[in-house]
Amino acid sequence: MNIKIAQTFASVFNIGRLPVAPGTWGSLFALLTWLILIPYISSLTLILINLILFIVGVITSNRIETELKENDPSLIVIDEWVGQWIALLFLPQSIIWGIVAFGLFRIFDIWKPYPIYKFDKMQGGWGIMMDDVMAGIYTLLIIQILRFLIL
Repeated sequence: MNIKIAQTFASVFNIGRLPVAPGTWGSLFALLTWLILIPYISSLTLILINLILFIVGVITSNRIETELKENDPSLIVIDEWVGQWIALLFLPQSIIWGIVAFGLFRIFDIWKPYPIYKFDKMQGGWGIMMDDVMAGIYTLLIIQILRFLIL
C-alpha cells in the first residue's frame, strides 16, 4: 500500500496532523460525524462500518509504524475514531450522551486501566487499534449501565 494513502486513511484525512492533541481531535470529529449520521443509520450499520474502519486501521497503522519506525505515531487517529464509535454504540442521538461518551472514552484512552495498557504494549497495527477498542468497550459498558440506572 502506498504510504500517502495509508497516512490519509490512518490520519482520517489529516485530522491526525492537527498540532495539539490529535487523538482528542480524532475522537471529537468521530463524535460530530456520529451526531450527523446516527439519524440515518442503524446500530448494525454503524457496527459494520466500524468493523471496516478497524480493518483499514490495522493495515494502515501497521504500514505507517513500519515506514516511520516509530511506535504508535501521533498522526494515526483512526484508532480513536473506531474506539469512539464503539463508545457511542446503541446511544440515541443526544449531545449530552455524546459528550459523556466522549469524556469517558478520552479518560480510558489516556489512563489505560487494566487490561487496556496490555494492548497498548502490543506492536504494529493490532496494538495501535486494540487499546482504543478496549477503551471504547469500557466506555460502552459504563454508559449502558448509566442509562439503565437513569432511565
